[in-house]
Amino acid sequence: MEIYDDIKKGEKGAWISIITYICLSIFKLGVGYVSNSEALLADGFNNTTDIIASIAVLIGLKISRKPPDEDHPYGHFRAETISAMVASFIMVSVGIQVLYQAATGLFSPEIQAPDMIAAWTALICAAIMYIVYRYNAQLARKINSQAMMAAAQDNRSDALVSIGAFIGIIGSQFGLPWLDSLTAVVVGLIICKTAWDIFREATHTLTDGFDEEMLETFKQTIEKTPGVEWIKDIKARRHGSSVLVDAVITVDHKLNVIQSHKITEEIEKKMMNEYRIRHVHFHIEPSKKVQNH
Repeated sequence: MEIYDDIKKGEKGAWISIITYICLSIFKLGVGYVSNSEALLADGFNNTTDIIASIAVLIGLKISRKPPDEDHPYGHFRAETISAMVASFIMVSVGIQVLYQAATGLFSPEIQAPDMIAAWTALICAAIMYIVYRYNAQLARKINSQAMMAAAQDNRSDALVSIGAFIGIIGSQFGLPWLDSLTAVVVGLIICKTAWDIFREATHTLTDGFDEEMLETFKQTIEKTPGVEWIKDIKARRHGSSVLVDAVITVDHKLNVIQSHKITEEIEKKMMNEYRIRHVHFHIEPSKKVQNH
């Protein structure tokens, strides 16, 4: 099925993140240690946890590709969302660790300004992560994957973290060596904020929460379909990279079963072409004129 092919494409994005994070973490930690930069070391430690988080996303994508079985008649698509939640747990644990180390360095009696090589390292890494972010964000939107979008958000926060490290290191060269440690504190806060955003989105999805504006857009699309008189009820929920829509619609009571079915087929085509929604369940009721008799 096409949805499984899309998930497989998401695995490619996860692999790109893993390989990039491995290379950048080694690079940043090595340069950060040699140049004595707290901000770059914090950034490097952040990337090491990003490796684990990206692996969690990859595992979730692989599990979600498993076909339905006796215990999972709807498939395993929610493994994507669970993997995004696991990634948020990993990220917040590292964010707290970075905050602790940075705060300790900030109040240290002797703070030395890091070498300029640390600044250029941070800037180069920021550019690389921004490119990875653009690729994964575009891929996530294309395949409608929550796990990949979480990975892309992580990529973007890493790019911002590296830019912050660059600014802090540059500032420390102008007689403000404490600015490097202060930037490391900001790095830790950004990591925790990104983790919270991912966790909130994942829990909202797992509890069958859904965007109200998007649901209203679905409703308007269905209402504009010829033959639909009005929508009595509509619900939607995310199921991994797919969206499930349930709706109760009323049609002219004079229509037979075949005519009513053609209306639902037209709605299904619209939902697929406009929103890439493959699963729509309809309950058809006759118009109120018949119900009142």
